[in-house]
Parts: sequence; C-alpha cells; structure tokens
Amino acid sequence: PPKSELKLKSPGTIKRILKEGSLGFGEEYMHGNIEIEGDMQHLIRLGLNSGLDSPNLPLQTKLAVALLRLQTGNTKSRSAANIQSHYDLGNDFYKLWLDESMTYSCAYFRDEDNDLEQAQRDKYEHICRKLRLNRGETLVDIGCGWGGMLIYAAEHYGISGIGCTLSQQQYEYARARIREKKLEHRIGVELMDYRDLKGQFDKFVSIGMFEHVGKKYHAVFVDKIRELLKPAGFGLLHCITKDIPQKCDPWINKYIFPGGDIPVVNDVVQMLGKDDFILKDMENLRRHYAMTLREWSARFEQAHAEIEEKLGTRFTRMWRTYLNFSEAAFCCGNLHLHQFLFTRGAEHNYPLTREHVYGG
Repeated sequence: PPKSELKLKSPGTIKRILKEGSLGFGEEYMHGNIEIEGDMQHLIRLGLNSGLDSPNLPLQTKLAVALLRLQTGNTKSRSAANIQSHYDLGNDFYKLWLDESMTYSCAYFRDEDNDLEQAQRDKYEHICRKLRLNRGETLVDIGCGWGGMLIYAAEHYGISGIGCTLSQQQYEYARARIREKKLEHRIGVELMDYRDLKGQFDKFVSIGMFEHVGKKYHAVFVDKIRELLKPAGFGLLHCITKDIPQKCDPWINKYIFPGGDIPVVNDVVQMLGKDDFILKDMENLRRHYAMTLREWSARFEQAHAEIEEKLGTRFTRMWRTYLNFSEAAFCCGNLHLHQFLFTRGAEHNYPLTREHVYGG
C-alpha cells in the first residue's frame, strides 16, 4: 500500500478519533487539526478495516446525532431543504469534477480503461437494455438529477417521459439542456416531490435517489411506484445498499447528506417482492462505484485550487473527506451499489437470457 502519515496539531485529536470514529476524524480534519501526507485513501481504509467506522459514541454525541436525525427526517417540508443543501451548491461546482453529462451516480465500466464519460454513457445504456426500452414508450424518472437518463433514453431509444427533482439548480440545468437538444416535445423535468407525481408510464427508473427517502417512507415510495407504473411495466431501482441494519454514518448525515439513509439489501428485496411486484434481477456494481469515486476524487483534486478559492478551505477539506471515505467504503465492502429490476405483475415477453443486456 502507498505510504501515508497522519500529523496531529492537538494531542486530543487521536483520542477523539478513537472514541468517535469518522465523526471525530471528519471534524478534526475539516478544522485543520489533522494534516495528511501521502494517500488519504490508505488511512481511511485502515480505519474502516479496523472497525473505527463503528465507534461507541459518547452519550452526549449520541443524543446530538439522534436530534439531528429527527430534525432532518424526510417529510415533504424537510425533503426539499435536505436535497437543496447538497445538490444546490452550484452547477459550476459540480461541472468541475463530474463528467460532461453531469451524472452524479455510479458509472458502469465495461472496460477498466474507459474514461468517466464513456462509463456514464454505458451506465445509461445498461439501464435502458435492462428496462427493454422501445421507441414510443413512456418513462418516469424519480430523482432525475441533471436530466442525463431522460436525455439519453430520448435520444437513443425514442421514449417520451418526465422526471422530478427537488433541486432548483438541477431543475434549471436539466430544462436548459432539454431545450438545447430540442427535446421539449418529448421529455420534461418538474421541480416536485416524488409524492406529488401523477400519471401512468410504461417504464420506471430511479437512480441514486432511494437513499434520500428514509426507511420511514419506503412504503410510501413503493406505493408511488405502483401508482405510476402500468401493469406488466418494468422498473429499475439503482441505489447504494448495505448488508446489515445500522444507522447512517453520523458525519455524512451531518455534513453531506442530511436525511440520508442507506437501505439494507434484504429490505429492498422484500419490498420489491411482495404484493403485485415481481423482482426479476439484481446486480451488485460495488467495484464500479469505487472506480467512479476514484475518478471524481482525481478530478476534484485537479480543481482543488479553484474550489478552495470559491468555497473555502473548510468546505474543500469536507468534500475531500467525503469522496475518499465513500471510495474506501465501496472498496472495503462496507457499501454496495445494487440495480434491482422488477415488474408490476407478471410479464411473459422478457428474454430468457441476459444476452440483450451484455451483448455487443
């Protein structure tokens, strides 16, 4: 492994890290009490593998974390604020390190040597093939981000459809791109909570949004899918998952994703395997997300000086920690990325093999 060295400015810093794990490390690094020479990834992976990501938090910290979770629960009134705190940091900021399509979710590397732009296009193609999209079909995209999936499906598969986001900046950017590509007559984006979407569609997709729903609202989300998806229609849920029930990392919850909650794999399987839903297929793209995050981190570091000048040292240190911590979690197997393919009721025309997905 690459060499790394941790330099502490305060003797109490190491005690806090040992006691509070990622929460202590993240805050101490943000405040400049930690300097790292060498590979930050190496140090974080050592921490994850040694169990420092699951600390026995002091009672006062536990109470503060519990209060934070209560204050950021994903009610309709709070969801918009939670989403905007992360995704409305500015399109100019995200343009510095995302790919040209502004896709902020796990890419799909058909070849390890592919660049991020190709891998994100391949991700959309991978999803389109799984959904068996056809010209003239309708697609709904919950949590559509900057519009990448809808635009790809409209351009390459001739669909029409609608997406929703709670981010004002994503909404404005996606609408501008759709107008630029002259696709307004076929696809659109609404600034809207998923719970308020109406209509029925042939196909459903949600990419990287389910992590923002919260376990308390999983049943509400599934009911909305049932309402939006036509009988025998296909849906695909693309989301970060974990193996065992545990609270979201307190540092991530506090500074990066307020209201975020990573679902347990078994819970999603059960959720999509009852009532009139039939789970057709599931695929784990854990390594693909580690590779995606590595690309994002490299681009972030290339733009480091500009980001620090615009948003400050504390912000830059916070996001460096987030990107590196996330990559390490996917590398070490603490987190996964699953694509769940399902139907609303039985269907009888889906191919017998996966050749349509993995073929040339």
